[in-house]
Amino acid sequence: MSIPSCLSTAARSRSLIHSLSSPALGLLCCRLLGPKSASRRNMSSRRQMDHLERTASNSRQNAVYPAEVCGIINESETVKRLRLAAHPDFTFKAGQWVDFFIPGVETVGGFSMCSSPGLLQREGVIELAVKYTKHPPAHWVHTMCTVGSRVAMRVGGDFFFDPSPSDPSVDLLLVAGGVGINPLYSILLHTADLLRLSRASGGRGHNVGSAHLCYSAKNTQELLFKSSIIEACREFPDKFSCDFHVTQQSADVDPHLQPFINRGRITEEGLRAHVDPQRTLCYLCGPPPMIEAISKTLTDFGLPKDRILFEKWW
Repeated sequence: MSIPSCLSTAARSRSLIHSLSSPALGLLCCRLLGPKSASRRNMSSRRQMDHLERTASNSRQNAVYPAEVCGIINESETVKRLRLAAHPDFTFKAGQWVDFFIPGVETVGGFSMCSSPGLLQREGVIELAVKYTKHPPAHWVHTMCTVGSRVAMRVGGDFFFDPSPSDPSVDLLLVAGGVGINPLYSILLHTADLLRLSRASGGRGHNVGSAHLCYSAKNTQELLFKSSIIEACREFPDKFSCDFHVTQQSADVDPHLQPFINRGRITEEGLRAHVDPQRTLCYLCGPPPMIEAISKTLTDFGLPKDRILFEKWW
């Protein structure tokens, strides 16, 4: 299934200007930007905290920007990837997420970008991969969202990779479980963009080290972006590598995936070869128990705690 073409730059600007003047969206943004909106909600131990409550202590941009859905693709049987035309002033860092405001849906969603900042600069779009749940924002994405749907977004998060050209190079270890791949895929794509820029400038850009991805999912169908990840590893064989882990695979694995597939969970042995306490910077995103176990393993390997960054808010 192909992704429909996004709006042209001119058409997108007209559409977003119209969105900014929309009374309904204006009221939505004002209501959601009220002071301490998350803390005013009644807390209950009998329900999960919603996204705004769970991330109340995280950094956020001040502005809420309109956006328009310009492409939808079924990334897997349970995940839809949205392509959104963003406002010209919208910016983010690889690894960050958005507060996702849907007109008519009171609950605010929280979704990590799965695209690179470079794609936003080149095409004016961002991408989100949303897994099906009955949580209202995700349910809306899977049952009501169409090309042309208008939403609003605010960037947040302290989990990101945004090196400066003067920074010393680091070797990235990216460890993902399930849809925790989203921010790590953004970081991997950003790293690939930096490598291309460095190559085009004759090595005068960023000091980019290596990146190894360990990615675990139930089966190969749920390994999101696997073809693009493999392509990146083949484009930069001296820089990128990946190990896919499947925990509940019953069918045979496709031959082109076979070299990258491991059956079972991520192991200590699989991680050890990619940890150098002096150079490795690790980003973790996945179920909290997985993050806690792998964080302990990495500290046992001698990796300092300040070089282990994780996202487990959902």
